[in-house]
Amino acid sequence: MSVGRQEDRHALVTGAASGIGLEITRRLVTQGWRVTGLDRQPVACPGVDCRAVDLSDEAALSAELATLVQVDAVVHAAGFMAAAPLGSLDSEVGRRLWQVHVQAAALLVDVLAGRLPDVTGRVVLIGSRTAAGMAGRSQYAACKAALVGLARSWAAELAPRGVTVNIVAPGATRTPMLDDPSRHGCMPVLPPMGRYVEPSEVAAAVCFLLSSEAGSITGQQLVLCGGGSLA
Repeated sequence: MSVGRQEDRHALVTGAASGIGLEITRRLVTQGWRVTGLDRQPVACPGVDCRAVDLSDEAALSAELATLVQVDAVVHAAGFMAAAPLGSLDSEVGRRLWQVHVQAAALLVDVLAGRLPDVTGRVVLIGSRTAAGMAGRSQYAACKAALVGLARSWAAELAPRGVTVNIVAPGATRTPMLDDPSRHGCMPVLPPMGRYVEPSEVAAAVCFLLSSEAGSITGQQLVLCGGGSLA
């Protein structure tokens, strides 16, 4: 995917301090984007306007969004994994999953959609192959599946303006989340390709969807699974 430089464009990236979000942030900066990163931790990427915010705190997130006057793209990459079988579901964990993955996305786009420019405005949500369902991950899968419904609905609303909304849904990706203790008892399966998805591959797909070349793609889910969904 060859994407040219995007000087003077401004992207808001959540989860910008680590994993997929950090890789997206770094790639955007190298392409000339101005990036505002939202995360609870500092963003280790020079030139990024880092804002410390917990996405589960709606009041704090709303306050940060109120300071953003001009935004060309919204990338919601923040998230965390939690796995549990039936009989062991934790309602508080489920609430936090929904708040970070789904409600934060809804707040971001609800507030910023009107500030996105016509034709070139972009929204990309980081989903998951798990959205199709997976044993032991029902709460996480439900949140990622909800993003599909949000994205397709928003895409339909924003299509007349030429603003696109898409999902990049990777399978198991080589990030710190692979070693998250919450995965205990539900470890990722190596896909048929024989390796995990690389964060750089996810970032490349996101940056393509943010580009002018992807202007006719909207309401779609791009799955990066290493062949895992072929079985």
